[in-house]
Amino acid sequence: MYIAGMPNSNFRSAREAEFHDRAFTEDVRARTAKFYAVTEISKRFYVDLITRKCSGARVLEYGCGPGGYATDLARAGATVTAIDISESAIELGRQEAVAAGFAEQTSFHVMNAESMAFPEHHFDLICGCGILHHLDIPRALAEVIRVLRPGGRAIFYEPQGHNALIKLYRRLTPSMRTEDEHPLLWSDLEAIRLQFDAAQFHFFHLLSLVSFPFRSMPGYGFLLRMLGQTDRFLFRLPRLKRQAWVVVMDLGRK
Repeated sequence: MYIAGMPNSNFRSAREAEFHDRAFTEDVRARTAKFYAVTEISKRFYVDLITRKCSGARVLEYGCGPGGYATDLARAGATVTAIDISESAIELGRQEAVAAGFAEQTSFHVMNAESMAFPEHHFDLICGCGILHHLDIPRALAEVIRVLRPGGRAIFYEPQGHNALIKLYRRLTPSMRTEDEHPLLWSDLEAIRLQFDAAQFHFFHLLSLVSFPFRSMPGYGFLLRMLGQTDRFLFRLPRLKRQAWVVVMDLGRK
């Protein structure tokens, strides 16, 4: 709900919170889950990246959603703090962690990712899956850098906004997102790169996008792996990297 005099950033945050409270309780994406089957390869890469060598680390899951990776991180030995703007997401995430036996290693907080209540240099690792494209990126990055310790890493999994097929899909499914979402453009990646001392970008899903009609057929896993390998070859060409659906960013500060 809009409140007169509310700053634009607060208005946007309130709109995002309202949408995601509804989305997480009503599961508005259930009907379109088939389209996300192709992300198996990129999600596996992301989970391996965030859980590798995180034992003993203090980790922030940034925009955890209802089924994030707090339990994966805790299972790998991290102490995990998870935040989200949605109360529903936080409650569902907390329940999942308790059920998995990681209540002591995890804590969940309703919090605006652009204005966090943590001290400077507090976390060894900050990770987020599909969060930055909901935010004001300069404000969000300033907060990420503020709470990340020197020598720490930030790892993000985000959609890109150049692929025509993905843009068509987004136009055909407006109820699945808010008007504030903005898949990342090449200019966003360059701006992000400049904020960190080290930056690696890993690109996923070009030809593999066409595999979803075959997801129920025998041999789908093999098909997806073959298309994924072809994608890796194609992404050696800089122009084709822009057409990837997903980018995983591995960012570091000295």
